[in-house]
Amino acid sequence: MNYIEFRNSFIELGGISTNQILAQYPEFNANNLTRWVHQGLLVKLRQGFYAFSENKGQSDFALYISNRIYKPSYISLHTVLSFYGVIPEAVTQITGISSLKTAEFQNDFGIYTYKAIKPELMFGYELKPFGNRAILFAHPEKALLDLLYLYPFYNSEEELAELRLDEDYMTNEINITRLDEYTQRFNNKALAKRIRLMKTTYGI
Repeated sequence: MNYIEFRNSFIELGGISTNQILAQYPEFNANNLTRWVHQGLLVKLRQGFYAFSENKGQSDFALYISNRIYKPSYISLHTVLSFYGVIPEAVTQITGISSLKTAEFQNDFGIYTYKAIKPELMFGYELKPFGNRAILFAHPEKALLDLLYLYPFYNSEEELAELRLDEDYMTNEINITRLDEYTQRFNNKALAKRIRLMKTTYGI
């Protein structure tokens, strides 16, 4: 198989795994992947996962492959909070949540970090369209809960103020009903206390 045939078979998938390739072409020579990476035609995302170099520069694609290279996972934490303008900082990593172990991958599309939570806490996200793709993306309320659950040192009004959450967003846009519902689903008294402190700190 030459590269043109390979590209035509898999370009619509975005990120591809060696398992997907071999399922369609059992006789495929994996040495082709190494050669095409060296030629700059493919990007190695992590062991066993590749993408086409022509997708570089597409911000939606960089987000999309976060879900692809580590499953199950959804984008959350600082990436989601920055996207919605809840926190002022621009983020340099794509942050995800997974029921697998904590992990980090770095490739030509960026740095991908995944924090581990219990399987029963894998909720509160939606299939969000980005460009011509759809990405598993946390609701902002769940991203806040994930943050305060995984970073328990935000346990005082002073620490919570250091997050510099956008006051207009917290007052006018956050879905309090959803936040409270998701807080109950965590069934974690310490987290519920931090959420109450957050509401006091930001006047919601």
